[in-house]
Amino acid sequence: MEKTERSIKMLIDQISAGEIKLPEIQRGYVWQPTQVAKLIDSLYREYPSGSLLLWKTGETPLTRDAAIGATPQESTVPPLYLLDGQQRLTSLHRIFNNHDDAQIVFDIENETFQNQSSSTKNDSRWIKVYDVLRDDADLFEMQGNLLDADVRASSKEIGRRLSKLAAIKNRIYYMELLVGFGYDEIAQIFVRVNSGRALKTTDLTLAMLSARWPGILQKLEDEAAYWTQRHYPDLDVTFLTRALAGAVLGRGLSTWSHSRLVAATDDALNAGWKTVQRGLRHLVPLLKENLKITSSALIPSHMALLPLVIFLGERPDMPLDTETRDGILYWFLLANLRNRYSSSTDTMLGRDIPTVREPEPIRKLLANLGVIGTRIEITPQDLTGKTRESAYFPLSYLVAKKAGALDWWFGTEISAIAEDHIKLEHHHIHPQATLKNHPKRYSKAEINDLANLAFISGKANRKISDRSPSVYFVDDGPPLTKEELAAHFVPYDEPLRDAASYREFLAERRRLLAAAMTELLDSFRPTWLTQAAAPAEVQPGSTLEFVLYQSRWDISKIVATARVDDVTWTGSFSFDGLVAAIDAASNGLDSDLEVAGQTTPVQVEGDTVKIAVGPYLVSGTIEAWRDMMAHEQDQALPLSQLPNLEEAPWIGELIAFPVSSVE
Repeated sequence: MEKTERSIKMLIDQISAGEIKLPEIQRGYVWQPTQVAKLIDSLYREYPSGSLLLWKTGETPLTRDAAIGATPQESTVPPLYLLDGQQRLTSLHRIFNNHDDAQIVFDIENETFQNQSSSTKNDSRWIKVYDVLRDDADLFEMQGNLLDADVRASSKEIGRRLSKLAAIKNRIYYMELLVGFGYDEIAQIFVRVNSGRALKTTDLTLAMLSARWPGILQKLEDEAAYWTQRHYPDLDVTFLTRALAGAVLGRGLSTWSHSRLVAATDDALNAGWKTVQRGLRHLVPLLKENLKITSSALIPSHMALLPLVIFLGERPDMPLDTETRDGILYWFLLANLRNRYSSSTDTMLGRDIPTVREPEPIRKLLANLGVIGTRIEITPQDLTGKTRESAYFPLSYLVAKKAGALDWWFGTEISAIAEDHIKLEHHHIHPQATLKNHPKRYSKAEINDLANLAFISGKANRKISDRSPSVYFVDDGPPLTKEELAAHFVPYDEPLRDAASYREFLAERRRLLAAAMTELLDSFRPTWLTQAAAPAEVQPGSTLEFVLYQSRWDISKIVATARVDDVTWTGSFSFDGLVAAIDAASNGLDSDLEVAGQTTPVQVEGDTVKIAVGPYLVSGTIEAWRDMMAHEQDQALPLSQLPNLEEAPWIGELIAFPVSSVE
């Protein structure tokens, strides 16, 4: 190993000259402008910002393009390959070259940094970092301009701050150069260097795969781009890596199985990749044309695609009979509604993927769900308390689409892939503003209930604004007809348009939606599941509601309210503690969370995280937990409104509860 050092300016020039490159094992650039601003702030204050790890080799490994917005020159010397420091050096290169996504500005008065905004553009205190760092920068002229603009700082202080900022280009990064290592060893080193960071299992898998199967990352990125262009951006590199693992190993991708995937033979990897490509090209058109799933945003769990991708990718090249086709779609709908992969994902995939390789695969998949010999009926009670985070929400779109629902402004059919002024939004039929302060004290969960949401264009939504349906159903030009409302399963009864009858409105719309959803399921239900089975027994409804109370200066808290039958439990826990626990889980690490004053273990099983909250053992994938947290942040209330709670730990049995159903 060699050790050396370089100034930031020298490193930037080396990147531009093609003398520092990214090996294929690196993933893409992910930093946000806020992170870039923090890096510049650290360098300005002369805080430590880490060292760099590079590889010096006589080999010519496959590389990937750096996200610098320019094509580097052809190097005249053997290049170095960057293993650790990509986010920092890419960010700095962007700043030094005035990249559109790195417009970091400096407040000369308060010595703070942020991304450029409309307000900073018109404020003389803010200057672009690029203008100070550029080679032809005239600091004396800038100093004079700032003085003329009446900046609240002395001439001497302005000059000192500009010089300090300009000195960033001379800051030193210490570099360790790995010499004499082959690509296989470099991949191992890369994995170990990143093992304590928030790299996903798929990232580590790809690093190892790219060493023994050169070009795999490009294959995955090309395939992901293919589907992004067709409105399926969630079929990304991470999903495709999981699909490849499923095809090769017959199970999900976990910290245990990724080493087995890397150890697979070339023939197995090539066959698996062909299965994934072929399966997707059969499955996506089936979902698009037969279910009207025209975008991956309508798919609650992409894990539910994996067994079907492998089934269709490996089946003989012959026509797909009607019963098999419908059985595929029926299983897909039910697997999502039943949160098949919300917990123990790897275990479930390890059961379902081998099933599709057996005789009568679709029948056995449905048997795995426990629906043989029953007719699945969705009831209004199933929809009670469900929100847009529930798997029933995209299903409500599908039934409206099937019913020919039209936009309430343009009169066009609703479309999940519509763009510009007809882009679809979910609209509160009874506006939030008319419900929040109503004397009947409707809860947050009631206001955001799935039964209060309809799919209309953004323009129609803005036109309606916060007006009551008793007004906008009849006053916007031609009134909405009974048929137009019926296609959205909105009850026509005039008394239900008043906020005072909101709970009755929810009950009636749930009834209409549930009937339409059951009809949709029945339309795909294979006849061999039995012609006249009794409806499945309805289980008593249970709910779990989270409310985030947030502050920039104090510990943010989530208040959880759980209801089971006639029992209600309320407790709280730290939102930051939850974020830290989920971050630890992303690295496969168990941790603890204090819930209602009691330390509760955060269990990690593969890609599934389980946390006891009151009477429930709440479980879901890391992505599902992060989606829930992001939703809560969108709906957060000020910490000053946190109610006084009488909390006590739950004593008793725990009931499984998917995090995707948290209100």
